[in-house]
Order: sequence, then structure tokens, then C-alpha cells
Amino acid sequence: MAGLNIQDLIDRLASHAMTTGHFDRVNTHEPKNKPGRGLTCAVWVNHLGPAAGMSGLSRTSVRATFNVRLYSNMLSEPQDMIDPSLVLAVDDLLEAYSGDFTLGDTIKQVDLLGATQGQPLSCEAGYISMDTFTYRVMTITLPAVLNDVWLQSP
Repeated sequence: MAGLNIQDLIDRLASHAMTTGHFDRVNTHEPKNKPGRGLTCAVWVNHLGPAAGMSGLSRTSVRATFNVRLYSNMLSEPQDMIDPSLVLAVDDLLEAYSGDFTLGDTIKQVDLLGATQGQPLSCEAGYISMDTFTYRVMTITLPAVLNDVWLQSP
């Protein structure tokens, strides 16, 4: 692989999320306005850096950490189903990321346990307000390792 084609990776992650059937829409950016009704997923880059212990002698492997955030209106009915619906979608995504997930061989692996000295695959719940609406969110931290991305100079 020569260089970092980040838009291709974001597009592939968004496409994968859409194929799960859980989401009404999947964005390839962090929304600035309310995402709408139903479950929404958004994918964007959170961090880029060398993948510790994975680089070769002439090229640097990269650890690209993505946020995959799921949104549900906090006042959706029935309210007792907000978290279970989100967790079902999160569970499906985490199971896929934990398996042989290479985005069509564009990444080496998901850094499940933080072997490259970063946060491992994980998810955190919370709330976000946008346009006078409050959303229940679950944000997946998805660390991906890409082989031999940046050329090292002697």
C-alpha cells in the first residue's frame, strides 16, 4: 500500500455498517445537525499515528483510529427499547470487527486488544445535544492497523 487513502477506508466502514440493516442512514462524517429519526451511524477519523511494533525497516505501518458513533433520539418510543436497539447494533459491529475484519484486505487487522500501544476496540455510551434534541449515543473506538503506509527516510 502506498500512502493513506483515508476516504476509501471511511467509505468502506460506512458501507459495512449500512449492510448490517440496523441503520436508517450512515454518514461519513461527524454530524453537525440532528441526524433524524431511527438509528443513525456516523464514521470519521479520530487519530492517526505509527503502529508501534508493526513497522518494517523502510516503511511505517499506521494505526488509524476511527469513531463509529450510533445515534438514537432520546425521546424515541418505546423508550425502554432505545438502549437495547443501540446495543444490538453495537454488538453486531463489534462481532464483525473482532472477526477476520480487513475491509476487503485494505487493513492488516483491527487492533482488538491495543497491541500497538493505543486504546483497544471498545464502545462508550453517552448523550449528545444537537439542534435542541438530545441523542443517546454509543461510540465505538475502532483501531485499524495498515501495513507499510509511509516511506521512512534514511
